[in-house]
Amino acid sequence: MPLLLFDLDNTLLPRDAAYRAWAQDLLSEHDLPPGDLDWFVTLDGGGYVPRSTVLSAVRRRYGLDVSADFLLAHYRRGINSHIHCPPRHIEALRAARAAGWTLGIVSNGGTRPQLEKIRRTGLSPLVDGWVISEEADCVKPDPLIFEMAAQRCGVAPIGDWAEHTWMIGDHAPADIAGAELTGLRSVWLHHGRPWAESGYRPTLKAAGLPEAVGQVLAARNAPSSRPGVRSDGSLRKAAAGMPVRATALVGVRSGARPAVAALEGPSASVPATAGTAGEPVPAGGRSVRNRSGGFAVIAEGRSDPGTGSGPRVSGRPGSATDGLRPAPAVAAVTAATPTTTAAATTRAIPRGTGAEGAAAAAVAAAQ
Repeated sequence: MPLLLFDLDNTLLPRDAAYRAWAQDLLSEHDLPPGDLDWFVTLDGGGYVPRSTVLSAVRRRYGLDVSADFLLAHYRRGINSHIHCPPRHIEALRAARAAGWTLGIVSNGGTRPQLEKIRRTGLSPLVDGWVISEEADCVKPDPLIFEMAAQRCGVAPIGDWAEHTWMIGDHAPADIAGAELTGLRSVWLHHGRPWAESGYRPTLKAAGLPEAVGQVLAARNAPSSRPGVRSDGSLRKAAAGMPVRATALVGVRSGARPAVAALEGPSASVPATAGTAGEPVPAGGRSVRNRSGGFAVIAEGRSDPGTGSGPRVSGRPGSATDGLRPAPAVAAVTAATPTTTAAATTRAIPRGTGAEGAAAAAVAAAQ
């Protein structure tokens, strides 16, 4: 089954624009020099600098008499209020869906903030699944996270699956190197930048997401339309050719609860349901019509981001960021080869439908 994977920040969503809007709001609220916006943008590093570093520097520069937690909450509300998915991006996703592609998201970052972006921007019903590095204990460019994404989208990462899979992203060391290591074709969103890597290259380059999707659809191996696909992102079982299953959280820390009550407000995390895509929503749950709902239920019971849970990247806990995409070390990218087997991936992701899926999730949470 042909599969098209997307990065989230600055690929599907204009994350840097939302950050700039939040910085402008902060400067205005505290009557600070509007010309300092460039300082904020430089400090942010395109989202790769830890939030703790960014916000501590802001507090020191302006002598703000607020706590770090208050400023972090302000930042998260600001990002959430300004983030959106451009209409042309939504149209591109629907065009890929209509052309017969299965769609998924592969994102580095903290589970809660990235899920919040997916929910708030309306992406959840447009894709078949997603995987986020914190909940997966796995970070791009590791091939495992791409294999997990494929499985969550209903595509078994075995046989020649990689030959029918593309990755679209803006960050070369994570998205393009990861695709290279996994054996996927890729489109790099250059955003006006020159290609700077010598050890690997994208299959294609594009200025923006609609162009990138158009290039993939025009590629020689692009699939023909298949029946049973709805433009809202959900798939019928018959079209998928296999049961639609929920997947349990990989690498979940001990003490996490399998489910908790949904939170309210701008900082609320994302309630999700396990089971078949498009089924009625159980009482107390919000519909997420894709196969990645299972892990979100467990994520609800995890400690608040910033407490130190989550995989460590470059010595920092992945959960201490709000959409921070950890910059992975890539010194050995060109020498490395994919070693993760499909069997290992399958073992790492307990699967099941209905009660079986919920039980598997609870077991994973207790390990």
